[in-house]
Amino acid sequence: MIKLQRLALAAIVGSAFALPAQAQTTLNVSSWLPPTHPVLTEMVMPWCKDVESGTGGRIKCNLLPKPVIGALLTIDGVKDGLADLSFTVHGYTPGRFPLTKAVEFPFMGDSAEATSVAWHRIYARMLAQADEHKGVVNLAMFTHGPGQILNTKRAINTVADLDGLKIRIGGGLVNDIAKALGTVPMLRPAPEVFEILKTGVADGVFFPKESVRSFKLETLIKHATIVPGGLYNVSFALIMNPASHAKIAKADQDVIQRFSGEAFARRAGKAWDAADERGMETMRAAAINLQTASEALMREIRARTDPLIAEWAEKEVKPKGVDGNAVLAALRAEVRNVAAGR
Repeated sequence: MIKLQRLALAAIVGSAFALPAQAQTTLNVSSWLPPTHPVLTEMVMPWCKDVESGTGGRIKCNLLPKPVIGALLTIDGVKDGLADLSFTVHGYTPGRFPLTKAVEFPFMGDSAEATSVAWHRIYARMLAQADEHKGVVNLAMFTHGPGQILNTKRAINTVADLDGLKIRIGGGLVNDIAKALGTVPMLRPAPEVFEILKTGVADGVFFPKESVRSFKLETLIKHATIVPGGLYNVSFALIMNPASHAKIAKADQDVIQRFSGEAFARRAGKAWDAADERGMETMRAAAINLQTASEALMREIRARTDPLIAEWAEKEVKPKGVDGNAVLAALRAEVRNVAAGR
């Protein structure tokens, strides 16, 4: 009798070990930004922690020690499965994402939170069906803080002061803006900015305020012109490899979605607004010459850049069956709505 009881207990224990283990997925995250940059410390990795918690530990992230592919080709690296998760700047691949220029026009707003949330809403509502992100899972759209004019040479009081300056830009619409303002644009990834400014390859950069601190530019930049509403914005996307996403159970995909979309756009925008404040503190502490663009300079910028709207709407997005002017009007209205708490 005792022997039979022992055999029964052994069978129960054995069957317990035979139950299928709870599936666990590790997402390899590739980043072309420094590990201390707010995109990682305040946006992507906190998203990872929320997803891990929300899935009971079934989904985890592993931040790779170095990027699997250069910044300009990150989206292809994710598409090809070299990494499971990353983020991309749409303008880094010229001509590939013309619809995303909508959010990059001047004077969109002073808050990255309002612009990011509005951008995600409008993209999902009016542009996602064009499928520009084919080959990856687009988890969220967002922008950095409003772009400003930073340089090593002189104060910018008129558009003429920009004439001939070699300005690093991140691609997308800001390339057209830089040309319209008379500068010589240089398309380079953000991590290269310190070196090209230090060596004089570039005279300045169009960047959000946070970048002075994030890329340690305070010893190089001498003049900063703050443009109300921003000289430009840059469109980003949080992206995942489709095969990696498909392997995740539906319930866990739902958790990922809960922390993506508008929720991630808001997280990213808030973080960038806070980082911009820290960037301003850094510039003040470094005694960088700070000035706000005058009304006269703003009029000059508008006169030079307004024609870009018609060109984009007619030549780049109309062939895709999209009314660019309607998208831009809806986006500006949505930025105001979000800023007003709606």
